[in-house]
Amino acid sequence: MPEDLALESNPSDHPRASTIFLSKSQTDVREKRKSNHLNHVSPGQLTKKYSSCSTIFLDDSTVSQPNLRTTIKCVTLAIYYHIKNRDADRSLDIFDERSHPLTREKVPEEYFKHDPEHKFIYRFVRTLFSAAQLTAECAIVTLVYLERLLTYAEIDICPTNWKRIVLGAILLASKVWDDQAVWNVDYCQILKDITVEDMNEMERHFLELLQFNINVPASVYAKYYFDLRSLADDNNLNFLFTPLSKERAQNLEAISRLCEDKYKDLCRAAMRRSFSADNFIGIQRSSAILS
Repeated sequence: MPEDLALESNPSDHPRASTIFLSKSQTDVREKRKSNHLNHVSPGQLTKKYSSCSTIFLDDSTVSQPNLRTTIKCVTLAIYYHIKNRDADRSLDIFDERSHPLTREKVPEEYFKHDPEHKFIYRFVRTLFSAAQLTAECAIVTLVYLERLLTYAEIDICPTNWKRIVLGAILLASKVWDDQAVWNVDYCQILKDITVEDMNEMERHFLELLQFNINVPASVYAKYYFDLRSLADDNNLNFLFTPLSKERAQNLEAISRLCEDKYKDLCRAAMRRSFSADNFIGIQRSSAILS
């Protein structure tokens, strides 16, 4: 396949390509709609608010300032569909939790034979984001890197590797996106049983598999944001809608002016990030236990 054509078919690189997670969710969405139709159920129809000539209803999530809790729910649902509707079980040893466990406690082999539930994936990601104080934008970039890894490396995310792939994507996204980068040592304080050497090695492999392409164009970011909203709508993950006030309209206008500059700074800031734990000055992070 020509390089330009391959680029255009990769959703993590090109804004016109469809996101993989939305495609993988469609089979389940169609089944749910069919079931609802047969049972004469219209979920969310009575609770959803619609704008009128006199009132505009908006939720508290925008492309430049997404709602953190809802975004994490949507991103983890996208990961859930990736695992549930994967094509095969292609993987690499560096991401295999059986070879590189995240805890000292032995995990039963039976654990790796079953797909994780959405709530379990959500709990894992939410714990990391809460302990490392990461943003909703970082969650979206995490999903971009995850899909880029699966495409570039030609692997699948499955029960044996999903935690380490997600952790690697979060690690990279937090360094590229957040103003205050989270170091590998920070994650070792959150995940008590993982070593800095393991984190460094996984990060190095992740970057090599991405061919060091950590750029996320604003158009790609926006596409993922709106596709996540579509995923939420398809799965009845309701946003809290409130009437648009004059004060909020002015705030949204001010945010939109700053948005373009923020995305322009992203690539420049990414190149200045350090991707090692050398000369680290400890930043205290809250510890967490992942269940």
